[in-house]
Amino acid sequence: MAFLTRRHLDRRTALKGIGVSVALPLLEAMLPARAAEARQLGRKLRFVAIEMVHGAAGSTAYGEKNNLWAPAEGGSGFDLSKTSLAPLEAYRDHLTIVSRTDVRNAEAFTPPEIGGDHFRSAAVFLTQSHPHQTQGSDVRAGVSIDQIYAQQVGAETPIPSMQLCIESVDQAGGCFYGYSCAYTDSISWGSPTEPLPMIRDPRAVFDQLFGVGATPEARARRRRKDKSILDWVTASVNDLKGSLGAADRARLSDYLEDVREIERRIQKVEEFNASGEQRELPGAPAGVPDSYTDHVKLMFDLQALALTADITRVFAFKLSRDVSNRVYPETGVTTGFHIASHHGDRDERILEFEKINRYHVSLLPYFLDKLQKAQEADRTILDNTVVLYGSPMGNSNVHNHKRCPLVLLGHGGGAIKGNVHLRAADGTPMANPMLSVLHTLGVDVKSFGDSTGAFDLNTPAPSTVAGA
Repeated sequence: MAFLTRRHLDRRTALKGIGVSVALPLLEAMLPARAAEARQLGRKLRFVAIEMVHGAAGSTAYGEKNNLWAPAEGGSGFDLSKTSLAPLEAYRDHLTIVSRTDVRNAEAFTPPEIGGDHFRSAAVFLTQSHPHQTQGSDVRAGVSIDQIYAQQVGAETPIPSMQLCIESVDQAGGCFYGYSCAYTDSISWGSPTEPLPMIRDPRAVFDQLFGVGATPEARARRRRKDKSILDWVTASVNDLKGSLGAADRARLSDYLEDVREIERRIQKVEEFNASGEQRELPGAPAGVPDSYTDHVKLMFDLQALALTADITRVFAFKLSRDVSNRVYPETGVTTGFHIASHHGDRDERILEFEKINRYHVSLLPYFLDKLQKAQEADRTILDNTVVLYGSPMGNSNVHNHKRCPLVLLGHGGGAIKGNVHLRAADGTPMANPMLSVLHTLGVDVKSFGDSTGAFDLNTPAPSTVAGA
């Protein structure tokens, strides 16, 4: 590898300004001269867990028969076109479908828990642990998969992990069926008794990523000056560019333009929301767009920036909240999300619900594009990432937790081959593939949640491949 630089930069180099710290992507000038060391520096593994509530149309008997979620074929020769995963066709080489796993710990264990599936499921998704039923402060579940990984690598990054969400949260008091709202609002647990707060406002995420102001008052004062954070680091940028080669200068310019563009979009949302115009989400923070698509994309942009600059390597992202009745105009379905999920096992209504499932999946390529375009030594960020997307519910019409949707995206540093549909044996816990994800990330644990063993993320069982 040829270096066109005048000096070697530390990987932790950042652009500094008054109350601002802008981390940088991996540049050639940061790579050691020895190839082996350079490859190692460029293979820091990332993990992003994304929850979608209300299960999937494909988890119904009709949906399974018609392959509305998972394709008919096991192995690598599968056809996605009829499934909710069709929007991921361009990323099939990075796609690992794990179908037919169960989330038993989201089921009711005792009579008082019956009916409370929506209000405990989120707490189960990434912990695979059964929550203690309470509306008080004595909440208890398990440590979530994202936090197990963050505990191992979090000290290597400025922010150990981040937890984001799209819908409103209210962690005060009890929700329904005897469950605290803490169970409904968070998918990330730092300890069995510590649900971590989720951030809904893109402005709050942006400010946290770039160290903008030590207090809310300081951040508000800076915004009133109507300046970009990059205006505060102009001198640092100019000084750094003078020491970089052409390729690094181009990469730095692209990265900083991404930062500026995201900041512009957040500012535009805030200006509209402060204009007095009627909002679709009148109670939402000023930085939250009314458009679901715009909100999700902003959050994906912020995650991609953070992963590229190694500000954090761990995200948990909650795309909805159980019993949300948000309507998604892009789908052509006018029924609210929760109502649509209770389709009464009627074929035509299951197909309507599938349109919502497909729409949610269709937002993922936007994020994957960002990770695929970000180069890191001899790989892309997506190559060095495991994105886990799924739901702790199966057929939401009957509130069951069988045949739950789960896919992985990315190559996990080369450990996950992709382009494969893996059908689990009946009764396989979702915790099994999650245990294997932890192993892929280099976490040496023997069990996770209610796992019964590791799950091969690359090789389908012979009997599950079409024609076997």
